[in-house]
Parts: sequence; structure tokens; C-alpha cells
Amino acid sequence: MARIKTIGVLTSGGDAPGMNAAIRAVTRAGIYNGFNIKAIYRGYDGLVTGEIKTFTTENVSGIIGLGGTILKTARSKEFMTEEGRKKAYENLKKEEIDALVVIGGNGSLTGARLFAQEHDVCCIGLPGTIDNDLYGTDNTIGYDTTMNTIVECVDRIRDTAQSHERIFFIEVMGRDAGFLAQNSAIASGAEAAIIPEDSTDVDQLARFMERGIRKSKKSCIVIVSESPKCGALYYADRVKNEFPDYDVRVSILGHLQRGGRPTARDRILASRTGVGAIEAIIQGQRNIMVGVRNNEVVYVPLSEAVRSDKPFDRKLIKVLDELSI
Repeated sequence: MARIKTIGVLTSGGDAPGMNAAIRAVTRAGIYNGFNIKAIYRGYDGLVTGEIKTFTTENVSGIIGLGGTILKTARSKEFMTEEGRKKAYENLKKEEIDALVVIGGNGSLTGARLFAQEHDVCCIGLPGTIDNDLYGTDNTIGYDTTMNTIVECVDRIRDTAQSHERIFFIEVMGRDAGFLAQNSAIASGAEAAIIPEDSTDVDQLARFMERGIRKSKKSCIVIVSESPKCGALYYADRVKNEFPDYDVRVSILGHLQRGGRPTARDRILASRTGVGAIEAIIQGQRNIMVGVRNNEVVYVPLSEAVRSDKPFDRKLIKVLDELSI
């Protein structure tokens, strides 16, 4: 393998708090180790259109605590085509970029894996997604901040729920993974969580209603993972129809969850994995995601990170059940 001299970095897919800390870490660790760093704006779209700029340490000064991403982000339809990826590769060679660090979630790292296969590019992924659904790392960049945002919102909504004696169904992100819903439910003292890993049927909903209201509870909070068919609105309608005596409301937190200053945990995770990406390149690693597992930096093949389901600890369901009586 030819010696790598220049590293490109981009953020892709949905933004996540801590992405800027990761950009900073890749840039500064790269420069520290003698690499040139080039920033690619607007994700894979910027790679296709050639929106690329040389970065110095000054470009990332003061960004560790900023939410969002200074490089902007986009979901590129053109990059999904073979022709688009060819354009991206041509721009990569034009800019003399030898390796690519991609900060993003499942879709972004899937794109990196395909790009690496087709054009023999050294691609390193960093797990930047609030959903925490990438296999091989205990947490993803942005997850901790988002969970804290959800808990703060639920604490505020509970004031209204208790004042008006209402049942609130609160919808959070994580369509295919219930990590946000389950853990924020435990942290906020919610009565239940409805998640993809634990499908709720009529009997389970009825059991929750009976358990939640029976013991002098006049208000309840239920956290629901977003779903096009069975989201918070769906369950609220069911309760209205099956238990018409109760006052039901819905709150969909939406993109409120993505913003905000990253927590210390997310800044540290982003910094460790960013430095780990540069160390991986120095070691000759290719086509891997850098994660942290059991407090150790680990390298996970991109194919495993995006194809394997992240294990869900079903003991958490029991924890919430016991604490919500």
C-alpha cells in the first residue's frame, strides 16, 4: 500500500452532537502525526461536486462544544449511484486524498464500505449517530447528548401530565433501535417504553394501562420509538378508543433531539475515536469503524458494523417494569 499523506474527513447523514469534536480530533491528530487534512463539505455530495478545503488546526479551534457539524451534512442520492461514486473517486484523486474518514451512521458507513470496495480507497468510519445502533461500539457519538435532551423534555412534560392528570405518549427517534426510548424511559421515571425490540400487542398495552393507573397514578408517561405505522399517535388513538375515560396527549420531540451542545461523554468519545482513526491509518488498517467497547478503542470491520444487529439488553425491559409500579 502506498504511503498515505493526505486524509479527507466528512460528516454524512443525520447530524449528531459531537460530530464537531470528532472533526477536531481527526484534524489535530492527523496534523500532529504529519498528515495533510482536507475537509469535505456537505457529506458525500461535497465529494461528488468537489467541495473540498485544506484544514489547519485553526479551522477547528473552538468547535469541540458546538452541536451540529461545521462541515454540513447531506444525504447524497448521486453518491448512491455507481456514476456518482466514480465522480467522488476522481475528486479524491484530484485532491490527492489517500484515505477517507467518514463520520456518520449506518447509511453513511454503508456508503464508505461500498466506496472502498469499488475503488480500493482506505476508508475509516466513526460512529456518529444519535440512535446508538452501530454494532461493535458501546455508544455512538451523539447518543448520550440526545438521551439527556429527551430526559430534560420528559421532565418538563411530566409537570403538565401531573397537573392535568393526563397520559402522555412521547415519541423519540430510533425507528429501528429502541436504545433511546428504553434508556430515557428508565432515566426519566416513565411508566413504559414501546420499542422495536419488544413489540407491544393489545394485552400488553392493557396490562400497562391497568398497572400504571391502578395504584393511585393519575398521570403516566410512555416513551415510544418513532415508527411510520406504530408511533405515538397510533398508541394514543388506541388508548382513546379502548380506554375513553382517560385524557391522552401526544408529544413528538422530533429534530429537537438532534441539536444542542454535546455532553462531556460525547466529546470524549468523539475525541478518542477521532484519534483512533488516525492511529488506525498509521497501522495500515483499512475499511474499519473505530469504536469504544469496555472502555477500550476497538476496530470493527465496516461490514460487521453496518450489517450486524447491535445486541439489546432485554434486562432493561425488566428494570423499567419493576420500577414503574
